[in-house]
Amino acid sequence: MQSPWKQFLWQWRGVLLTSPTIAIFIILLRFTGLLQSWEWAAYDQFLRLRPPEQKDSRIAIVGINEADVKKIGQAIIPDQVYADVITKLKAMQPAAIGLDIYRDQPVEPGHQNLVKIFETTSNLVGIEKVVGERDRDIIPGPPKLKEKGQTGSNDLIQDADKKIRRGLIDVKNNNDETIYTFPLYLALLYLNKKGISPEPIEGTNNWKLGKMYFTPFEPNDGGYVRADAKGSQIFLNYRSGNQPFEIVSLSDILENKVPPNWAQNRIILIGTVGESFKDVFFTPYSSDLISLPVLMPGVEIHAHLTSQIISTALENRKLIKSWPEIVEWLWIFFWSTIGAIITWKLRYFGGVKTFPVQRLATPILISGILTAITYLALYWGWWVPVVPPILALAGSTITITAYIARSAGDIRKTFGRYLTDAVVANLLENPEGLKLGGERRKITIFTSDLRGFTAISERFQPEEVVKILNFYLGYMADIITAYQGTIDEFMGDGILVLFGAPTAREDDAKRAVACAVAMQQAMTAVNEKMKEWNLPALEMGIGINTGEVVVGNIGSEKRTKYGIVGSQVNLTYRIESYTTGSQILISESTLKEAGDIVKIETERQVHPKGVAHPIMIYEVAGIGGKYNRFLTKEEEIFLTLPQPIALQYSLIEGKDVGDAIVFAKLVKLSAKSAEIYTDETQPALPPPLTNLKINLFSTTEPSKSEDIYAKVLEKPTGEQSFYIRFTSKPPAVATQLDELYKTLKTT
Repeated sequence: MQSPWKQFLWQWRGVLLTSPTIAIFIILLRFTGLLQSWEWAAYDQFLRLRPPEQKDSRIAIVGINEADVKKIGQAIIPDQVYADVITKLKAMQPAAIGLDIYRDQPVEPGHQNLVKIFETTSNLVGIEKVVGERDRDIIPGPPKLKEKGQTGSNDLIQDADKKIRRGLIDVKNNNDETIYTFPLYLALLYLNKKGISPEPIEGTNNWKLGKMYFTPFEPNDGGYVRADAKGSQIFLNYRSGNQPFEIVSLSDILENKVPPNWAQNRIILIGTVGESFKDVFFTPYSSDLISLPVLMPGVEIHAHLTSQIISTALENRKLIKSWPEIVEWLWIFFWSTIGAIITWKLRYFGGVKTFPVQRLATPILISGILTAITYLALYWGWWVPVVPPILALAGSTITITAYIARSAGDIRKTFGRYLTDAVVANLLENPEGLKLGGERRKITIFTSDLRGFTAISERFQPEEVVKILNFYLGYMADIITAYQGTIDEFMGDGILVLFGAPTAREDDAKRAVACAVAMQQAMTAVNEKMKEWNLPALEMGIGINTGEVVVGNIGSEKRTKYGIVGSQVNLTYRIESYTTGSQILISESTLKEAGDIVKIETERQVHPKGVAHPIMIYEVAGIGGKYNRFLTKEEEIFLTLPQPIALQYSLIEGKDVGDAIVFAKLVKLSAKSAEIYTDETQPALPPPLTNLKINLFSTTEPSKSEDIYAKVLEKPTGEQSFYIRFTSKPPAVATQLDELYKTLKTT
């Protein structure tokens, strides 16, 4: 008996092999970056599905659009316009003003007026381009604001798909100086009025701002793989909703169309909002599954990041964080295991011939649960991978399903070793194929048995017996399958074959007879192998009968056997019991069904046990027609022994040896048969086709030989003698009689 541990390993072998294999494969696949774009797409979709948030009234945008440019009359807006706008905003007492317009060069008229505004406005922040090559990409901030330290980097990080999902907090310039970003500078001006400023966490790169700790982005956070993590970055947690910030046009400010206190205590960002200004970008909100992409102005992206910093510090609004990489690996392994376990547990649900809806619906339901969990996690501020675990779940499900399908294929293949393809198809594919019950049908029943194999098996080890049987049965099964017979059962060395079930054909009886002849002919090759193995030769008898039986699936829903029931089955076994080695006996009904192409050697009338009336049985010599197979009849040459061998025999009745012992003499011998003589005081001679157990007596030793088994032949003799055909001889006896027969032939 297997230990519980070994039994557990075997029962769950599919899960134990599949889960880690699929998980490792997905982790390696993810590490290549091939899943990154899919994970981004899922992340974007989750962001868009979040419920809308309230508009952040602390931030407003003065947007420069195409209509403003048309009113001003030139594409590049002069400094005087910005001076006027900032002056008007400054009068409203905003918390901070952010000018998201490059002003490193004067644009007349009004440059000096703008410089004066820069000098006198302490809560005004300009922009500079920090990241890039010095001569080509870097754009300095307004000189006066730069001199006062009132400029911030407006650099944006674009992913490979050109979308902006991360925001910069600070960056390093080419002189390795740390520069605050434009949104951070504006947010700090607002928070400083409330007594909140950044607090570095000693020994780490983290820092605290109000109620929240900020952890810089790492290269493999979230759905990223080996991303550029230079500078201090965070995931950009866009404020959801159609209009998260109030936007007014530049003209509205210049023409005093807003209330006098409109900008009071607010952060006001000034920047372009029209697509023609080329300061627009793709974001997760740019498009959904069906709409065309809508680009977001850079000034609005800066507003989102500014709002995120303020909301996090004051209101504990969630920052988007990610798990450590090892936890994400365990997450992938977990869902790979879930998929494998569920599929493995459902592998027999509904049976092996059907694929119930539950097997398909369950993985889909689990995928939905996984998707819902990752969506809720993002809602609460965690970017939990969704694509890798779904692929792991699907991969383990598909792998286990494929394994089950292969196992079913192996079962079908194994089933097909004993049945024809047509039978397998009928049982597994026909809706009625596995239904319990049977039908009355006329079929041809075929049974074969090795003569004396029971006695042979007693002299060999079980392993040797199995080796013989497997070789013999395998050889015979191939022939039976070739003749489209249905192997109903292997019974030790016996075979029960059906011709006409489950598929009936007009030539069932003919194929049965042809199959029998082919099997007898194949015994030559079988015995050549027996000789190679130094094992005794085998002989087979075959009985064939045709009649009505009930055929179908017999048993219960838990265990079913395709078989036959009826008196004709028993009659077939009776007919086979009359055979000697290498003999084929058929009933009269089979002969009528098979027709004239069957060649008959002899015929006789017998009265089988359990049958009301005598029947005719026929010995087959061969079959013509398209089969053209005939048995070679060996001529028996009986030689008279110079000195008879004393023996005793007992009749075998059914499976039992009779109590009566008869003493006699063996007087003639052939290669496979012998003549036995009895004196006048003995009982009546045994009737033909009776089975005997014989023991020989030695002339030199008082002991008798091992048991010999034989069948009484119909060959005519005198009144006190009869002929027998040996069915089983012990090796020592076989050697003794073979040498004696060879000696008689040479003298």
